[in-house]
Amino acid sequence: MVMQGRFHAYEGYTQQQVTLPVRVMRLMGCAYLFATNAAGSLHQNYDIGDIMVVKDHISMPALAGINPLTGPNDERLGPRFLALSDVYVKELRHLTLQVAEEMGIGKLMHEGVYVCCCGPTYDTPAEARALRLLGADVLGMSTTAETTVAHHAGMRVLALSLVTDCDILDIDQGEKTSHEPRLLTEVTR
Repeated sequence: MVMQGRFHAYEGYTQQQVTLPVRVMRLMGCAYLFATNAAGSLHQNYDIGDIMVVKDHISMPALAGINPLTGPNDERLGPRFLALSDVYVKELRHLTLQVAEEMGIGKLMHEGVYVCCCGPTYDTPAEARALRLLGADVLGMSTTAETTVAHHAGMRVLALSLVTDCDILDIDQGEKTSHEPRLLTEVTR
């Protein structure tokens, strides 16, 4: 099953609404979730157009108590308490990097940590620096809720982030992050 686009929390949807398509996929028999997103780079070695294989994530909404698993738990969908240390399947990550090498695009690939902030605003330079100190390599506005719910339901998860812009770490740089370059990178890559 393939989805075009997704619901975002910044559009006014709850985490449960954002993740409903993943639950439906699982109930229809899907065993894998391959998620993609557009993300801003916080890492000095990531360039626009690069692709990061998500190894781990930081979910700022979940850290603030906005978790897609909050509320009554249906044991048919997964356990009440869920370990998130292995959301992104190691074998799928390694296979992705191996195939990228074979395709000759290995130089564009990275493996790292995705951080989700709800948006719709882009982060401030101070926030970007703080998130980098926490270990984040790229920043986006989606994905972690869906991958958490997929993992909860026993699905095997792979996530890829297309680097569409580089976050501004210095307020005096005089640059602004905007949505238009992101869209252009998504179309051309």
